[in-house]
Amino acid sequence: MSSIQSMHESSAIGTAARDGLPASLVLLLATSAGLAVASLYYSQPMLGVLGADIGASSRAVGFVPTLTQLGYALGILLLAPLGDRFDRRRIIVAKAAVLCAALLVAGAAPGIGLLLAASLAIGLAATMAQDIVPAAATLAPESHRGKVVGTVMTGLLLGILLSRVLSGFVAEQFGWRTMFLLAAASLALAGAAAWRGLPRFRPTTQLRYGALLASLATLWRRHGALRRATLAQGLLSIGFSAFWSTLAVMLHGAPFHLGSGAAGAFGLAGAAGALAAPLAGRLADRRGPERVTRLGAVVVVASFAAMAFAPMLDTHGQLALLVGSAIGFDLGFQGSLIAHQTIVYGIDPGARSRLNAVLFTGIFVGMAAGSALSALVFAQWGWMAVVVLATGSAVSALAVRIVRVPFALTSRGPSPGR
Repeated sequence: MSSIQSMHESSAIGTAARDGLPASLVLLLATSAGLAVASLYYSQPMLGVLGADIGASSRAVGFVPTLTQLGYALGILLLAPLGDRFDRRRIIVAKAAVLCAALLVAGAAPGIGLLLAASLAIGLAATMAQDIVPAAATLAPESHRGKVVGTVMTGLLLGILLSRVLSGFVAEQFGWRTMFLLAAASLALAGAAAWRGLPRFRPTTQLRYGALLASLATLWRRHGALRRATLAQGLLSIGFSAFWSTLAVMLHGAPFHLGSGAAGAFGLAGAAGALAAPLAGRLADRRGPERVTRLGAVVVVASFAAMAFAPMLDTHGQLALLVGSAIGFDLGFQGSLIAHQTIVYGIDPGARSRLNAVLFTGIFVGMAAGSALSALVFAQWGWMAVVVLATGSAVSALAVRIVRVPFALTSRGPSPGR
């Protein structure tokens, strides 16, 4: 890259950060993030139809979403840090191309073997969403970073929310292969729009790949704010995952005896979190993200704790309480996430992709732990034990945000990889 080109690229990003982002650019970022992350969830409502069509057992088909999520987790850890080493625009466009190809392979797969391989590739490439969010943080002016990140996260969250509804409808009306083809077309358009609409990003480090990954540990040791944010959001993720992992089983039993459709309808509570994301970002800009993290944790604690009163209500009252609690803790969880992202992206502008990788690795660890622990406690002690688990994890997250001493110790010196 020539010095003149580098100066031009730096100037383009600097101008965007100084003058604010055009609405069209924010829309591009939000839409692309939503389409990328939606690819993780298209398969879930289609598994029954899909398995029957390709002659795969329910057990084999169950590995489709598992490998997709595994690919996403591996991609966050192993691929997301590359955003600091290379031009993020090129990475986003390259991942969009790979994701498009993987979706086409999934839609054309004649058997379960190729579909599973494509599912893993979909998860890896869908991490373009985790390149888009740091890109938005880099382009946004500091005074509006929370608002811009919150808006982009709204697109991401709506992608998660609407993907299941859309894929279920398309699969029922036109077949499951059509959904993968439509998803591939949407990613092709997103990639083309990103290539035309995004500025170039100058790399902020020249570290080789191995050293780049090793710097994740250095960042973790050096920055107490990163450790605090990752631990607090990871603890909130335990309760979040515990609720959603056991909800369908609980609703299936007494006294509700409801099917999977009712459990899926609870997912609409995610719309509250999606709509709250930009509001949380604005509040973080005006009042400071620290306050928003505490407020979010308090809302989550109150929402989970309220479910302890369910046995005192009739069936309809319990369902209403569950819906209200789901809306409440989703609001708190997403608001806290936006504030934590605002904190983390402000630590070191040259390491935003790696900082984001650390934060979301912690979130996925919390999600996995919540799913595993909730299955154990639900089988042993029932739904109220899950409520206790979720409430306890949220209280612990709030304590992490309040108790500062263990996390305030940071090393002096320049950040790694500069």
